[in-house]
Formats: sequence, C-alpha cells, structure tokens
Amino acid sequence: MSGLFTFKRRNPGQVFAWSTYDFANSAFATTILAVIFNKYYAGVVAGGSEGVRLFGTQIPGATMFTLFVAASMILIAVAGPVLSAFSDLGHMKRRMLSFHVLAGALATAAMYGISEGEWLAGGLLFVVAQIGFAGGNIFYNALIYDVADPEDFGKVSAIGWAWGYVGGGLLLALNLVMLQSPHLLGFPAGYFTVQDCFLSVAIWWVVFSIPLFLSVREATDSTIRGQATLRRAIQMLRDGVRGVRRLPNYARFFLAYLLYNDGVETVVIMAAIFGDQELGMSSSEIIAFFLMIQAIAFAGALLFGLVTERLGNRRAVMIGVATWALISIWGWQLGLFGNALTEYWILGAVTAMVMGGTQAASRSLQAMLIPPGRSAEFFSFFAISGKFAGAAGPLIFGLAVWVTGSLRLGILSLIVLFLSGFILLIFVSEREGRREALAFDRAGTLPA
Repeated sequence: MSGLFTFKRRNPGQVFAWSTYDFANSAFATTILAVIFNKYYAGVVAGGSEGVRLFGTQIPGATMFTLFVAASMILIAVAGPVLSAFSDLGHMKRRMLSFHVLAGALATAAMYGISEGEWLAGGLLFVVAQIGFAGGNIFYNALIYDVADPEDFGKVSAIGWAWGYVGGGLLLALNLVMLQSPHLLGFPAGYFTVQDCFLSVAIWWVVFSIPLFLSVREATDSTIRGQATLRRAIQMLRDGVRGVRRLPNYARFFLAYLLYNDGVETVVIMAAIFGDQELGMSSSEIIAFFLMIQAIAFAGALLFGLVTERLGNRRAVMIGVATWALISIWGWQLGLFGNALTEYWILGAVTAMVMGGTQAASRSLQAMLIPPGRSAEFFSFFAISGKFAGAAGPLIFGLAVWVTGSLRLGILSLIVLFLSGFILLIFVSEREGRREALAFDRAGTLPA
C-alpha cells in the first residue's frame, strides 16, 4: 500500500490538500443529493404524492425535485465550458473553485429556513447549491495537473475519491446520530431537525475546503499568454470543440464515458427505490446500506489506484465497466443463489468496490488524454457529458419498467450502456492518446 502514497516528483502534502476537497464536498453528495434533502423536499416541501399545483396541473413532489435537478444540469452545461476556458486562460481555477464553494455552501446553509410549502424557494436554493457542487468539481478536477505528474494521475485521483467516500460517509453518519440519537452528542431527544443537517453540510464543505486553498497553487503554463477576456475564452472554447475530433482517442473515450457513466449514475440513483419497492427494505435498512457502500467504496477507490498503476488507466476502467455489466445481470436475477435481500447486500458491496474505482480511473484517463494547457476546458466537457447524458439512463430504465412492469428488467436494460462503453474503450490507446494530447497546439490542431 506504501506505493499508493509514493509520487514521482510532486509534494505529497499538496496531493493531500487537493484530495481533502473530495472529503469536503462529498457531504453534499450524500446528505443533500442521495439521502436526506431529496426525500425532505419531495415528501414535505413539495407536498409528497399530492404535490403542488402549477399551471393548472398537479405535479408530485418527486417530479418537482427532478425538474430542479434538470434545471441545474442545464445551467452547468451551458455556462461550464465558457467559465472553464476563461479559467484556463487566466490561471483562475482556484478562484473559480472558491466562488463555487462559497455560492454552494451559502445556498445549502439557506436551506435551513425552508419548510413545508416553500417549494419554489427550496428548489431555487437547491439549483444554486447544485451548481456550486457540480460546477466546482470541474475546476477541482482540473487542478489535478497542478498537484500531480501524469504518471501519478491514477493514484492521486483514487486518493481523492477514497477521501470523498470517507467524508460523505462520516457526515451522513453524524446526521443520522443528530436525528435519531442526539443524546450521544449530549443533546435531548428531538433537538435536531433535518434543517440542521443542511447547515452541517455547509459548514463541513467550507471547513474542509481550506487545506486546498491554503496549499495548492496553480502551475504557470507558458503556452497560455495574454489577458483573460470573455471573447478570448469563447474563442478558446470554440477551438477546443473543433479540436476534439482531432483527438481521436480522447473522442472515443469521451463517448465511452458518456455511455457507461450514465449507467453507473442510474444504478446509484435507483438503488434505494429498488431496495424499497422490490425487496421491502425499511428506511433504516436503506440508510445502513448506503453507509456500507460509502465504507467499502473507500477501499475500492484505493484498490483501483494500485490496479491503475499496474495495468494502466484504460484497462482499470475496462475492468470496472465489465463488472458493472455483471452487476446489472445479477440485479435482474437477484435471489438466484438464495435469499434476495442477502444477495442485495452482497451486490451492494461489489458495487461499492468498483463505483469509486471506475470513476477515479476515468478521471485519471481523462487527464492523460487531454492537452495539458486546456485542463479546465476539457474537464468541463468531461463533466458536462455526464450532465447531458444523465437523462438517458433513467429514461431507459423508466421505459423498461413502464413497458414490462419490472424493476429487475429495468436494471438489466442498463447493460446496453455498459457493453457499448466497454466496446468503445477497446479502441482507445492510452499511449497514442497521450501523444496526440501533447502534440495538440493552441489552435486545436495536430501537426502534420
């Protein structure tokens, strides 16, 4: 394991400071997106199954939440590339990240005051917070160039993902203690509310972001000169879009990621619903299930860091994607080897092992295949592909369930995404892709 924390040239302290941001913002991913706020908004703020009346139509609370999620994704997708190109041009990745952290944390803290019926205010605050979270990740991911050398991208990315699972899991566990057993913290029963959990996310996010801003400095790229103006940033973005087709290995990886990551995100989103409706799991069992996933995913991300170092980024990603395909088949036939609920816990453990590892190896492979001076810009394409494609997986899943009436067949339908992504990865050359990235000039073309 010592090899995981041995780096070629860079200061390990900067790697730790950079990865601590994963520890910080993953609290938002767990408490706000996955477990507490989403249920609170859909079930209480927006009226649950009765919902809210809008334009003469009664819209369920869960649907209202998805509409605000979609709105935040669209805004990030539209603004992200320009902001990223601007930050690359002006060496402002840290400043752009700090802006997103501040905006996201303030909006999350403001959720403290949202109560039943305030669906519009709650939704708008969520949009701002989600933009701070997802938009900030574009610049955080791009800063990997400033803390690690290309040969260390796999290990460094894995460490970040692992710290993220620790941070998200710890705050989620603390939130559960706040709500269910406040006496363990020295407070009387009923002292904390779910709104207090939202406030804890904001505090956690800001406090554990401090090491990055104190220790990480952007390296100066001599290939980027001139003042950072919006016009130049937009032109740089246009050059980048045209240049993607001149980076064939990156383009193939980009499309593969769009497919398999959409499958991954859909499985994560639907896991709690599957456990509830298909297996009859209680709320406490589902929460315990997610905490188990957080804990195992930490070890899985570190393990994939070692796998990446030994086999390379592409092969590590392919192992992860192949495992996801097997997971979708197992989910379809859950109970084949005995008790379905017991198998679900085992399947969750297997999922956790490859969840963080697949994403960490994908991030490091992305870093290998993009031109070094265009890091934030290309990382924004990487992130935005997930935002735009994020609707496809749930749509495939939802249509399969609607047509067949089976959640199990919905899970099986996702194998199309995993197999398509795997096949594309076969045609990606990591070595050739790195050569293409280094040869890419400022006009977004390759030399003859």
